[in-house]
Amino acid sequence: MSPPGAAAPGANAAARYPVPVPGAEDPHCTELVVRRSRFLAQCARATGSDAARAFVDAIRRRHPDATHNCWAFIAGPPGDGGAAGYSDDGEPHGTAGRPMLQVLLHGGIGEIAVVVSRWFGGTKLGTGGLARAYQDAVQANLASLEVRERVETLRLDAVVDYADADGLHRLLPRHEARIVETRCLDRMTLTLEMPLSEAEPFAAALAGVTGGRGAVLGA
Repeated sequence: MSPPGAAAPGANAAARYPVPVPGAEDPHCTELVVRRSRFLAQCARATGSDAARAFVDAIRRRHPDATHNCWAFIAGPPGDGGAAGYSDDGEPHGTAGRPMLQVLLHGGIGEIAVVVSRWFGGTKLGTGGLARAYQDAVQANLASLEVRERVETLRLDAVVDYADADGLHRLLPRHEARIVETRCLDRMTLTLEMPLSEAEPFAAALAGVTGGRGAVLGA
């Protein structure tokens, strides 16, 4: 289900943020035992809600003997409740999926899905104990999760006079830009790829170093 009161993703969602390195084929696994109940947490990157649900289904098939396979995901930027979902999978309402999601929402990681498979150990934990156990299982998993930065990029064309080419090239490393293609006609046109967040600063910097002669198309 979607979390109650979740806000829709903002139009200016973060263009760069941490995401899990492990994929659905080889998820990050950690294990917690609480009063003989075993909690196996498995986490992977989920680039959309369909991918997140496919990951959940795969874990269910992998562990059909588990008493419960509870899950939560954020399929967008960190903290984006509008791209989230969760399930208690038969545990008492509010004791598994929602506590797991709260950990994800405050974890600072985007595009993430986690499934906690529980094997009942014979001792009831109570609703509070269950919620803490599922939260602890996810927190322990995130503590050792390998992440990388996800950077949204775009391509744009920069047009400069040949005399300004050196100035443009000096800007590239400052704005994490790389040259995709160069075309030399009356003026020099370079197709560049850079982080989305750098497009406007690069355009302003190019105008500065070229005295307004340089132009950016597509920024």
